[in-house]
Amino acid sequence: MRLLSAPLAVAALSAVLAAAARCGGGDYDPLATAAARAGHAGNPEASIPPMCYAATAGGANGCWTCHTVGIGPNTLADHDLQREYSFSDAARRNPWTNLLEDLSAVAARTSDAEILDYIREDNYAPLRRALAARRDYPGYVPDLDLEAGLDDEGFARDGSGFRAVRYKPFPGSFWPTNGSAGDVFIRLPAAFREDASGAPSREVYKLNLALLEAAIASPPLPRGGEAGPAGAPAGREVEPVSELLAGFDLDGDGALEPAVTRVLRLPARYAGAAAGVALRAWIYPRGAELLHSVRYLDPDRPALLSARMKELRYARKVDEPDDWAIARAYEREAEEKEEGQPPFHAGGPEVGLRNAFGWQIQGFIEDEQGRLRLQTAEEHRACMGCHGAVGVTVDHTFSLARKVPGAAGWRHQDLRGMPDVPQAGHAEPEVLTYLRRAGGADDYRGNAEMLARFFPGGALDEAEVRRGAPGGDRDLAYLVAPSRERALLLDKAYRALVRAQRFEAGRDVTLGPATGVLRVVEGESTGLGEAQRVYLDGRAHLAW
Repeated sequence: MRLLSAPLAVAALSAVLAAAARCGGGDYDPLATAAARAGHAGNPEASIPPMCYAATAGGANGCWTCHTVGIGPNTLADHDLQREYSFSDAARRNPWTNLLEDLSAVAARTSDAEILDYIREDNYAPLRRALAARRDYPGYVPDLDLEAGLDDEGFARDGSGFRAVRYKPFPGSFWPTNGSAGDVFIRLPAAFREDASGAPSREVYKLNLALLEAAIASPPLPRGGEAGPAGAPAGREVEPVSELLAGFDLDGDGALEPAVTRVLRLPARYAGAAAGVALRAWIYPRGAELLHSVRYLDPDRPALLSARMKELRYARKVDEPDDWAIARAYEREAEEKEEGQPPFHAGGPEVGLRNAFGWQIQGFIEDEQGRLRLQTAEEHRACMGCHGAVGVTVDHTFSLARKVPGAAGWRHQDLRGMPDVPQAGHAEPEVLTYLRRAGGADDYRGNAEMLARFFPGGALDEAEVRRGAPGGDRDLAYLVAPSRERALLLDKAYRALVRAQRFEAGRDVTLGPATGVLRVVEGESTGLGEAQRVYLDGRAHLAW
């Protein structure tokens, strides 16, 4: 078990000394780091995520979850990326060297009491205060008051319009057992929250959110009197909403009712003051916002969410391209890749980066003292890979497509009581399918705790995993939450990265030598095609 490498150790020491020199000055400036790094070119291929450097020896395939056959307006079919490492020459050396660091020894030197004190400090409210006073900053100022809390229906009590989304985490690296917990909030523009006269209306807002849920989280539904495709699921379960407000028979029973809980057909437009906005299957309306925090693991909180945030991520749909423009954007992306050009994203840290599909994305991450700061341009590019041209995404997002149906999905994130349902079109539970195909609980097969729990003697214990599936005696939290010991070790290891401030080398940590990660990509083939381990059925949607 080795200590930090020399570069990481030197960077960590420098960061700590710099922090010590400033700690008494009240000099918290969330924008300073991004400004200092302006013009720094960095890694042009930072949008390639660490998971793409996973070794696939023996047919271990975690790639299928992202790279698949796109459906709906997502016309991308990128399943060939399961077969080959389609990297430019500049990307063949793995830049995510933090992932190769064994931080076990560093983590062990921090006491449990010290890390618990650290992760239970609030670094979000100070960010809000610092940015609220900045008149020279044009980007997103966090306006969700988390301290004010949420009501029983998941709405922010502060009147901001944000609402909590309870969702099933994307499989693999995004499970809490692999390092982080997170939550998501959504907000639609003011018109979606008002009735036809322009007066605020929670019932209209709930209806419009239900229509968006049905459009995003289920296969395209028929409109008007059209029949759905053969074998299509019976619509989408939603919280009780009024067909009278919609002026449309959502459940197809021939009558307009004040409270229905299933949407079988989509109207052409949203309701209330947003009645002029077209409702498009699998497309968010212009002005929709998503707020996502990535947090440390607090083993003493039932939902594992610590007070301290590792990151705060914000996305806003600033444009709504039509289907032709979306298809053309995918074509341009393919042409640029064929020509060996790195992805280009308009914008900058102060306003966020914009993808080709109308989303503007901005992020904050911890500085060396644990305060949230604006990400640099290079750090922002690392966010764009998963929210750009990827086959599995639904309008380049993940969470709402994986929302728990109906009223149960409109509250703060919590995995307890959530079943391990299959992906859409699958017969087997999602966690079980992932463990089978990946050969472990992460792309690198480095999660020793999960291997011991579910692969005793090297063989997958399917009966144990099925306990979290519908009809079993456990839930998703049982399957993918870490032990207390592992949670605290992961927290301690990540804090070492925070102190070092070398996020251009990655944000993932490992506990033990990383053996399932390629340092250099030598050839083209992943070996998965030869092993007949390529899958075209990866879906963000779930069969609830």
